[in-house]
Amino acid sequence: MTNHREVQVRAGEEGDLPELTDIYNHYVRETPITFDIEPLTVEARRPWLLSHPQDGPHRLLVARRARPGRVLGYATSSSFRAKPAYSTSVEVSAYLAPDACGQGIGTLLYRHLFEALAGEDVHRAYAGIAQPNPASVRLHTRFGFRHIGTYREVGRKFGRYWDVAWYEKPLGS
Repeated sequence: MTNHREVQVRAGEEGDLPELTDIYNHYVRETPITFDIEPLTVEARRPWLLSHPQDGPHRLLVARRARPGRVLGYATSSSFRAKPAYSTSVEVSAYLAPDACGQGIGTLLYRHLFEALAGEDVHRAYAGIAQPNPASVRLHTRFGFRHIGTYREVGRKFGRYWDVAWYEKPLGS
């Protein structure tokens, strides 16, 4: 378990983008956790970074080890759907550097994320979890998410179809 006093959680910044992109691309190349199938460039990820301002319900939080300084992972809350009536719902996710898994970093990030969302006009949080992913299911259920349904064989990657289980969490407003 990582000593969380050695880990800083803060809003994501432009300077984090190369490390955030490297973390995400690991999951693109090696896992079905994301349905992107080609690694992304830092430039291609820049609009994603900019869509998460430091205020508002769409947040990007980064966990960074103090020494040596490196990104261990990140958590986001993003628009659930584009139509205005969905504005009080967010989709959340967390991605960790492969060597940071199982150290409580995801829990730390989500604790900070949900504290930040507590002051926002957000009613529900949703998470789509490609199956199987028992670590992500544990993380989300630990934070009060409940399974509300599964899209069967909704995505094709690595020559096979994958299910996505959907989880929901009530929030403050």
